[in-house]
Amino acid sequence: MKMLFKTALALAVSASAVSLAQAADYSMRLSHQLPASHHVAKALEAFAVEAEKNSGGRLDVQIFGGEQLYKAAQNHVAVARGQVEAASILSLQWGGTVPEMQIFSIPYLMTRPEQLEKFPGSPAAALLEDKLQQKGVKSIAWLLDANDSTFTSQKAPLVAPADFKGVKIRGLGRLVDTGFIAMGAAPSTMPGSEVYQGLQTGVIDAGVSSLSAVYARRYYEVQKYAVVTPLITVYQNLVVNPRWWEGLPAEVRNGVLAAAKSAELSLAAQGAEQDPEGVAKLEKTGMTVTVHTPEQRKALEQAMQPVVVGEFLKTTADGQKLLDLVRQL
Repeated sequence: MKMLFKTALALAVSASAVSLAQAADYSMRLSHQLPASHHVAKALEAFAVEAEKNSGGRLDVQIFGGEQLYKAAQNHVAVARGQVEAASILSLQWGGTVPEMQIFSIPYLMTRPEQLEKFPGSPAAALLEDKLQQKGVKSIAWLLDANDSTFTSQKAPLVAPADFKGVKIRGLGRLVDTGFIAMGAAPSTMPGSEVYQGLQTGVIDAGVSSLSAVYARRYYEVQKYAVVTPLITVYQNLVVNPRWWEGLPAEVRNGVLAAAKSAELSLAAQGAEQDPEGVAKLEKTGMTVTVHTPEQRKALEQAMQPVVVGEFLKTTADGQKLLDLVRQL
């Protein structure tokens, strides 16, 4: 029944696209996994409006969020095959396909506001964009999702490396997890939607997610402490099918690029620092919130980064070159 529903939905979407394409010269179906309330989802809606306006009505942008068309892990293949023209894909999901994309998962490597400002358009970004192009998609924007990781716990706050010893913590993927293991923690990778139950049942002792996700998923109901720190940076890559992209007139492409740049700059400005309003919202729930000082960040960096960098270099062809470029930002 689920497969039949998916097939029917895809057929309906295709029929809708054909109908809408009669009103506009070109259509751009954009798939993503995010709920409508997510800040990146809102930025994508604004992008759609601006792209259509810039095209003078020649382009119709249709957004399908919340995994309406494809699951998060399916978006890359769907765009590469031309089943959909565009998608917004979490940088964490590229690790198995483009190992160099794990650069963002190296603790405290690229989280400073000045680095995030310089990254789009940099040689480091160009290297990664070329890697994505080799996998059948063209990246047209780096949409900042989060750089305000938050550790949550019940017994005591996770501030210093020693605090993690023996703690069963939500993992963020094989690379980051090597850093947790180096501090004596026991990571268990799970999607954000399962973390609350894991904390509630004791499968894990501690959570880690973005500041906004900790609040939205109500971790405060089962956790007492929160420690906010720029552990890693998470992007959403706005990617398009190269053949479709090259088939657009130059003026339409330029209009899409201008709209993508607006979304990129808007999100970069929002994520430049840890959100004081987000911290205040968690405190109002009764959580005890600690925002890491530079010295506390440095302690975790020294405990986690060397082992994670070691693993990164083992699994990437251009890892050292990319590291050198990022360190120049």
